[in-house]
Parts: sequence; C-alpha cells; structure tokens
Amino acid sequence: MNCLLNCMLLFLPITAWNLIFTSKLPLAYSAEIFGKDTASFIAYGENFFRLLVFLPPILMPLRIETQTQKIGLRIYMAGTAIYFLSWLAQIYFPKSAWSLSSFGFLAPAYTPLIWLIGIGLIGSALYFSSPFRSWMYIAISIIFIGFHLSHTWTINLRKLQLASSEIIYGVIS
Repeated sequence: MNCLLNCMLLFLPITAWNLIFTSKLPLAYSAEIFGKDTASFIAYGENFFRLLVFLPPILMPLRIETQTQKIGLRIYMAGTAIYFLSWLAQIYFPKSAWSLSSFGFLAPAYTPLIWLIGIGLIGSALYFSSPFRSWMYIAISIIFIGFHLSHTWTINLRKLQLASSEIIYGVIS
C-alpha cells in the first residue's frame, strides 16, 4: 500500500493555480478585501469545513479502478477546467457582464464543488477499515461550499454597494 499515492495529489493543480493566479484576480478577491469584516460564524465555519475538506484526501487512496472512480475522474477534470475558466473570466474580462454579475463573481466560489465531488467519487474509501463513504466527503464539501459562498456573497454585496454609491453619489475612491 503506497500511502503517498492519495487523493491529496488531486489538490496539487488547484493549489498551484491558486498560488500563481490569485494576485491577478480583481481587487475584490484580494486578501485585504476578501478577508475583511466577515461575520465570525461564516469565517469560522468556512475555515473549519475547509479543514474537513482538505484532510480526508490524505487518507483516501488515489485509485481509478471502479466505474464510480472513473466517473469521479471525469467529473474532477471537468470541474477543474470549469474552475480555471471561472478565474480566467475574472482575470481577463473583469468588466464583462458575466464577471460583474453576481453569478459570475461567485463562480470561483461555487465551481470547486464540481471537482470536490470528483475527488469524493475517486476516494471512495480510506487506507484503513472505516465506515467512510464517498457521500460523507461530498456532504462535507457541500457544507464547505455553502460557507464559502456565504463569504463570497458578502464580498459581492459590499462590491455592489460600493458600485451603487459610486453611480448614485459620484464617489470616486
């Protein structure tokens, strides 16, 4: 049993992408704005469930043997591509109707659910005997995305309020 060949490897492309491109995202996604004035319940919930999403893959063997795991790999690959595209839209077309819309602004927050579901289907068991099942990881991922979306929605509302005040009052920062 090779414990290094685990589902955490599936986070490497995502992590590399985030490290390379985070600084290229519009200002609203910056740490100064994104991490500011978030309700404690949302911040703690998001961080707690982020931990629960990131830790189990270390214990999940990376195997593509069953039909479910093969479907999981396809979902992971499609979800990763969609996630990357959601970032590219924000980076290269920040003033487009899509990027300025709530749905577009929130896309980098909700599209991870797709690749997380893929990871859940690939990592259908742990290295040791346990009652763990894919649906458990997927459920934790859904809860995490709920908190992450709540956080991003808060930033989106702040962005919309700022844009509205600039339009209505001619405020320029």
